[in-house]
Amino acid sequence: MEFYEVLDQVVALLQQRSRVTYRTLKREFQLDEERLDDLKEELLYAHPEVMDDEGRGLIWTGDRGKSLVGLPTAQQHHPPVSYTPPHLAERIRAEQAALEARGSSEGERKTITALFADLKGSTALIEGLDPEEARAIIDPALHLMMDAVHRYEGYVAQALGDGIFALFGAPIAHEDHPQRALYAALRMQDEMRRYSDTLREQGHPPLLMRVGVNTGEVVVRSIRKEDLHTDYVPVGHSTNLAARMEQLAAPGSILVTAQTHTLTAGYFEFKALGKTQVKGVEEPLNVYEVLGAGPLRTRLQVAARRGLSRFVGRQQELEQLQQALLYAQAGHGQIVGVMGEPGLGKSRLFYEFKLTSHSGCLILEAYSVSYGKASPYLPLLELLKSYFQIQPQEDERSRRQKVIGKVLELDRSLEDILPYLFALLGVEEQPAPLQQMDPQIRRQRTFAALKRLFLRESLNQPVILIFEDLHWIDSEVWPRRKSCCW
Repeated sequence: MEFYEVLDQVVALLQQRSRVTYRTLKREFQLDEERLDDLKEELLYAHPEVMDDEGRGLIWTGDRGKSLVGLPTAQQHHPPVSYTPPHLAERIRAEQAALEARGSSEGERKTITALFADLKGSTALIEGLDPEEARAIIDPALHLMMDAVHRYEGYVAQALGDGIFALFGAPIAHEDHPQRALYAALRMQDEMRRYSDTLREQGHPPLLMRVGVNTGEVVVRSIRKEDLHTDYVPVGHSTNLAARMEQLAAPGSILVTAQTHTLTAGYFEFKALGKTQVKGVEEPLNVYEVLGAGPLRTRLQVAARRGLSRFVGRQQELEQLQQALLYAQAGHGQIVGVMGEPGLGKSRLFYEFKLTSHSGCLILEAYSVSYGKASPYLPLLELLKSYFQIQPQEDERSRRQKVIGKVLELDRSLEDILPYLFALLGVEEQPAPLQQMDPQIRRQRTFAALKRLFLRESLNQPVILIFEDLHWIDSEVWPRRKSCCW
């Protein structure tokens, strides 16, 4: 019997009998000490109604047959296939097919990043409400959590009560799974703040979320194709530490372990909280709070901050780029494509080119990332934020002022492109002039606006636009990539 099947049966047993000893659980479900400890950990975390009875057994303290928000527990144990988007479901099934083809009967050991998120204040919020009203409040919060995970191609292993448990890196493999997990966590918090504002307007108290993240190893044994349930075994404290980070997190915050911090330093801004004693771990652990996205976007940028090796063997390619720049400075625009296998040094070539070409030129860079296909116009947003010098922490008013000031200073005849720039940068206008516009016309005029902006800037100084990793570019930009080149 698989782990979560045992878990569901124990929950049902507790609801029926109110209490059960650990000795009975070991005998009835043939559990050894390690599996019993895993079961206890999961029950005490995922079910606030379950309590430990001084080491003798477990006690169900809630209403029989009722979960945290007053719905039958069986209704909340939805299989992953019920909430996993179809395109991700197909990839998960493909992973299982590959696992079977490799003949890995004992499973495969994978490095993953685990994420736990839950709501604080949900009990007080739904007090006195009937189950339907309670679900109408809690369900949107759960959906925004899951949407954030799916946006970065993570796997929601459990959605229960008022929280979720997700994995990044398995069953869908990604090298950058720690970054994906933290981007998803930040998105959850941003969306939750907006949802809490809506609840306030409706007269409800706000919901706050806490998130915990850890990077470690699991053994993926199998993936059931019919319901996408993944049977995995944590190695050490890989998933438990993520749960502990979530429990330590203050409402509205994201905490990570040193393992995750080490792999994502530079990509995100952190606040070191020092060593903390964590239940189940002998030595105190370093804990970090995620404050937001950092200034770095690529592995080369992270490596450059630590120090790069000497640049050799690309003098001819560097001279070709410099020659193209001379033509552009003479008034003849140039397009240069650099192609090659991963690891050949394409990014390093551009890095060295920038070091020798920054004088008298405006250099704007945009990076397409593997998870960016779900974010329309992401590379162009990076270009605009760099051009207008918009920082992540700036509010809407500040962004608006910077855009208006820069555009009108450049050329007042460009005033008519402002609505398209505002729309790209998420600056709201009332009334919204583009809301009723046909989407295709809007896209065409958006690209025309960007072309006019940078062409006008090029009359003042040479402009170098660098797009990296175009194979990850989103479907909105790719068909119109030539519109960005002059």
